[in-house]
Amino acid sequence: MGTVYLNGDFVDADQARISPMDRGFLLGDGVYEVIPVFNGVPFRLDEHLQRLARSLREVRLNDPHDGAGWRRLCQELVARNGGGHLSLYLQITRGVGATRDHGFPEPPVAPTVFMTTSPLPVPVPAADQPARTAGVAAITLDDIRWGRCDIKSVSLLANLLLRQQALDAGAAEAILIRQGQVTEGAASNVFLVRDGAIHTPPLSHHLLGGITRDLVIELCQEHGLPVRERPLQAAELADADEIWLSSSTRDVLPVTRLDGQPVGDGSPGDTWKTLANHYIGFKRHLCGLN
Repeated sequence: MGTVYLNGDFVDADQARISPMDRGFLLGDGVYEVIPVFNGVPFRLDEHLQRLARSLREVRLNDPHDGAGWRRLCQELVARNGGGHLSLYLQITRGVGATRDHGFPEPPVAPTVFMTTSPLPVPVPAADQPARTAGVAAITLDDIRWGRCDIKSVSLLANLLLRQQALDAGAAEAILIRQGQVTEGAASNVFLVRDGAIHTPPLSHHLLGGITRDLVIELCQEHGLPVRERPLQAAELADADEIWLSSSTRDVLPVTRLDGQPVGDGSPGDTWKTLANHYIGFKRHLCGLN
């Protein structure tokens, strides 16, 4: 089962234990990060750690480590699990309270820090193989989540219900609509292409600032692909030439069917293929992939 990190110790996964009074278990009171690792190299690690620090600030949790400390822990856990291609998970909760109480423990208790890894298939069947990617189906659903989706909280029940509804419908993802506007996917960010221009919703409390989302924008700007952050009306999805999903563990994935209808001509579009080639070039350079 591999090695995990828990509150200062590296232990076998089947030996790791937390208290049932931990607020993450009882109340979902914590935050997390998921970092892809390629060839033993955590991808965009600094950006992920910056987002983790922001989430901790927003929920009023002291960061248990500085950036250098987190980097050392990440690198050691990756090494202890053999390097290679992994998904690296970090979770920090408010710790173990004396009682189950909605108020924060007073005085504060030590946070619970947990880190684990799992295998990550590479190449990811999307941006790594543009010529062989068929794309995925998605459905649109009402965004029923809370009002602070910019915090990467462990409280994910609404996301789970939305993703499962998509899976039950034979789709890979749910694209979420709030008051007539596109926010994001249940576990991804959303891009729309129309007449060669790329659009994505602007950052707000209603969506997570995705690390892959930011990289896609950077690559578009670097390579002269017109990209714009602006509110997207739900009705624009039906007229899109292309729709993409981005996430740390699935790269940039083309949506070729939405709500049972083809997107564009029903195959991955040329703009996505161009971006995907830039994306895999960046990843190969950074992580030494062949």
